[in-house]
Amino acid sequence: MVVEFNAFEIFEIAEKIERNGAKFYRRAAELFDDSNTHKMFLQLAEWEKAHEQFFAGMRKDLFVQGPKLRTFETKNDVVFDAQSMAGLAVFGNRMDPAVELTGKESITDILKCAIEKEKDTIVFYTGLKDFVSAQAGKDKIDDIIKEEMHHVRILKESLELR
Repeated sequence: MVVEFNAFEIFEIAEKIERNGAKFYRRAAELFDDSNTHKMFLQLAEWEKAHEQFFAGMRKDLFVQGPKLRTFETKNDVVFDAQSMAGLAVFGNRMDPAVELTGKESITDILKCAIEKEKDTIVFYTGLKDFVSAQAGKDKIDDIIKEEMHHVRILKESLELR
């Protein structure tokens, strides 16, 4: 069975994941007066915003490059559902991060949660690579994965200081 799907949907989901990640980090920054912690979360929010813009640019580039690069085929019996796949990424289709953080969490709780969210995002983007051609920017997704791994390192280092 050949299943076709539209890359626009995938990149829209990636944008949403990044947008939710930025919201999560901005909300986390609001919860702490400690200058270093506050700055770290704001920096993470800015990086996530840049990733959102990156995926929006990829989506725009696909439009310009034509329909051949916008639709992909998968030759297996699994129906690819981009929305379900995004649900696997914790920053994806879950609760609004601004609501998720109540203010009762400790910095340790938030750091652990953020690490898990980043790891899940890495898994999503690793899967996403299988559906993006080289012409559509597959190698650029590797760059985003590396940046997300860098976020994990920053969060882990901060957690180790606690």
